[in-house]
This record gives sequence, structure tokens and C-alpha cells, in this order.
Amino acid sequence: MVAKASSYEESRRKRMEENQKRMEALSLTKLSQSLHKSSSPISKPSPSKPRTPIKKELVVVRRSGRVANMPAPVYKEILIDSVKIPRNRISRCGGYDKYRDYSKRVYASDEARMEAMEKADKLLSDLDSDHPTFVKSMLQSHVTGGFWLGHPNHFCRKNLPKRDEVMTLIDEDGDESPTTYLAHKTGLSAGWRGFVIAHNLVDGDALIFELVKRTAFKVYIIRVNEGKQDD
Repeated sequence: MVAKASSYEESRRKRMEENQKRMEALSLTKLSQSLHKSSSPISKPSPSKPRTPIKKELVVVRRSGRVANMPAPVYKEILIDSVKIPRNRISRCGGYDKYRDYSKRVYASDEARMEAMEKADKLLSDLDSDHPTFVKSMLQSHVTGGFWLGHPNHFCRKNLPKRDEVMTLIDEDGDESPTTYLAHKTGLSAGWRGFVIAHNLVDGDALIFELVKRTAFKVYIIRVNEGKQDD
């Protein structure tokens, strides 16, 4: 056992000497020492300095010489009555705009609406026109609020322009009113409100639209409850 241990130690010593010679031949020892010297220890962050407290001072506000001798104003809470804005809007003619005040809407009865439509159909038959025509019974959305007048889709597809155009409305007296026809919505928009107001159209009125030109309608108005409005 002693001989084996001695042989192992002798073999280990020889291997270490050989490794040392190899390291010296490759200059690994000097390189390891230079790396060890060049490496610097990790610096620790310096503790932050305590913040200096900000001093708050009261200063005298400079006042204009004009008000320097006047007493300082005293502010206090007061109650102010809420301002009531009337629902009615004033129109360009100086009165309340009944066409925007929904509370003053007057709805035609079904009987009166049907009677106006029957009169419109009779008038249309008497006209015996070769032009494309259709009859429209006025609703609240046509004559108040949004002022939008949609046309029958089949009529628009067959007879009206495929793009937005200025459409002229000609009343029975020959007065002309320009409006905007929106092709994608198949109806009249801008300018229709002016026609409604100028002709005092109301819910239940029946209108005949006769396409006398590509972009012009002759319009006939049959009043709802005609002859009874003065009762």
C-alpha cells in the first residue's frame, strides 16, 4: 500500500511539472497575472445626498398704483339663478321658428291625410302628364326638425341622376327653389327646408312631383284640411 501511494505521488508530481512547462511555453502564466491586475473591483454607488428642503416665503404681490390704495376685494359664494334658454329658436323673419320647436307640432289625422292624398291622385289624373310623377304625403320629418325628403327608390333609379345634383323645385306660380339631391340617399337635403318654410307646408299635405326636366320638378301642393283651416 505504501509503495502504491508513493508511485501515485511521483506520477502526480511529474504531470504538474509538465503542465507548468506547457503554460510557460504558451505564456499563460503572464497573461493570467496581467488580467488579474487590470480587473478593478466593482464600484459601489455613492449614497445620494439628502435633498435641501425648499423654503417657502410669502411675498407681497405688486399692485398697480391705481388700485394700491383701494381695499382688497372680498370673495364669497352667491347663488345665481340658472339662465333659461327658450326652446323656440328665432327665425330669420323675426318670429319663433315653429319648424324647430317639436312641442308645437300639429299632426294630421289619418282621415285628413287620406283625403289630401285622394285629392292629389285626382289632380294627377287630370294633369294627364307624360312626365314621370309621384305623390308624397308630408310627415313631420319632412316639414320640421331634420327637413329631409326621401323619394321613392324605384323612381330615383329609373329617372333621377346617378350622382348628387342641384334639383330645382318649381311651384304652381312658377317660382323656383334650388335644392340638393343626394343620389346615394335618394332624397332632397339642402334647400328643401327653405321650400317648406316658403310654402308653409305642414304634416298631412300631399305634394305631386312632376319631373319636367332632368333636374327640375314641378310641384303641386294639396293642403291638408283645405277649407277647414279658418274654422
